[in-house]
Amino acid sequence: MTKWKWNFTRSVGMRAPLLICILVLTLLPLLVQARFMSGFFRKSRIEESMIEAQNKCLMLANRMRSSDYINGALSNTGNPSLDAELNVTADLFNGRIVVIDSSYRIIRDTFEVAKGRFCVVEEVLKALDGESGSRLNEEKDYFYLTLPIYGKADAPGAGGKKPEGDPVEGALLMTASTESVALLVENVNHRAGFFQLLLACLVAAADFFAVAQLLKPFKRLSQQLGLVAEGNLDQEIEVNDYLETRDISGSVRETIRRLKDVDQSRQEFVSNVSHELKTPITSIRVLADSLMAMEDAPVELYREFMVDISDEIDRENKIIDDLLTLVKMDKSSPDLNISSASVNALLEQILKRVRPIAKKRNIELIYESIREVTADVDEVKLSLALTNLVENAVKYNHEDGWVRVILDADHKFFYVKVIDNGVGIPEEFQSKVFERFYRVDKARSRETGGTGLGLSITKSIVMLHQGAIKLLSREGDGTTFTVRIPLNYIP
Repeated sequence: MTKWKWNFTRSVGMRAPLLICILVLTLLPLLVQARFMSGFFRKSRIEESMIEAQNKCLMLANRMRSSDYINGALSNTGNPSLDAELNVTADLFNGRIVVIDSSYRIIRDTFEVAKGRFCVVEEVLKALDGESGSRLNEEKDYFYLTLPIYGKADAPGAGGKKPEGDPVEGALLMTASTESVALLVENVNHRAGFFQLLLACLVAAADFFAVAQLLKPFKRLSQQLGLVAEGNLDQEIEVNDYLETRDISGSVRETIRRLKDVDQSRQEFVSNVSHELKTPITSIRVLADSLMAMEDAPVELYREFMVDISDEIDRENKIIDDLLTLVKMDKSSPDLNISSASVNALLEQILKRVRPIAKKRNIELIYESIREVTADVDEVKLSLALTNLVENAVKYNHEDGWVRVILDADHKFFYVKVIDNGVGIPEEFQSKVFERFYRVDKARSRETGGTGLGLSITKSIVMLHQGAIKLLSREGDGTTFTVRIPLNYIP
């Protein structure tokens, strides 16, 4: 079975759908109004014609009663003046008037075709029973009226009803065509059509103008964005005509600002990488040149220089390893080997590795486990992140200081706090410590072997675990890093 698929790859501008919507909203009411007014005019004209015909027929019925028309017609005396008025009234409404006696015989027909015949229909029966009636047949364009004709001595009651007990001598039946009304309505519609067409043209022109004015801010915004797309990141994006354009302008300005920051960060990163990689090589070159310049250098000096060269090579390797780790973290889909692991055991291993470094500076390592925690994590990457935090707490601490590691959890997350009483981080630098190659005290970082990439790697790993890291520090009073990671990893 063939499946039809809509193709949405082609884009359309706002002008066409907006114009169509406005045209529909403005022209449709005009068309509906014209249709409604035409129907209302036709209906009101027919109602007026029926009321006028009913009044005329009522007058005729009263004259027939006063002139004893029914008995006169039966005795062949006739009433020429009333007959003439019946003909005039029938012609006036483009219809036909029939007078029927109490025995259902037609005694007067303005068409002169049914006189002497019998007419037994429901409306005549009701009229002979004293009820007036009327009905409109819209499909065949005619209406009819029926009125009772009372005897000469019988006076009609209120509303045209016969007095109680008075006999009805006959009925007046009038049928009239409404084609003249239809022709009148058609003529009016024809004459009003030109005015409606002119009004529709004016409305359409106003709609075109309104759409053009409505889209001007978007066009101006598009032009400004076009300049940005050409590379002019300093182009001012400011279109505040509508809330929407104002919000879009603000979002674009923020995006451009971030692009500038990213570009600047990229340039700084390249510069820092070049500098960090070049520094150990320069040191190695200086040491090697110094050795080559000495003809009879003692073995102890050679050994000392070779140790320094080895240290610089280790430093170069560490920088390269950290850079490779960052590259892996920056991939769009970094590899995570998620498994259920004991975070308590993980922290115990980390502290066991760091304890010799802390012992050299007589720094006390304190581990507090509030509860047993098992979580879905990548043990290798998380171990690297937490190791960086603990090692930094030891390296940037005072002699005889302390470092406290606290593990806790709730029903959704586990929390690791690394607290020290070290040198702390000044408030103005705290927002930058997670940037690559950023170091608060560069001289001390070189002494401790830091590359300025540790915290950046730590943050990337925590974010990969869909967690968060928070810094709280005060210069001279120590630092607290709080890591929050979900217990259950959901890709």
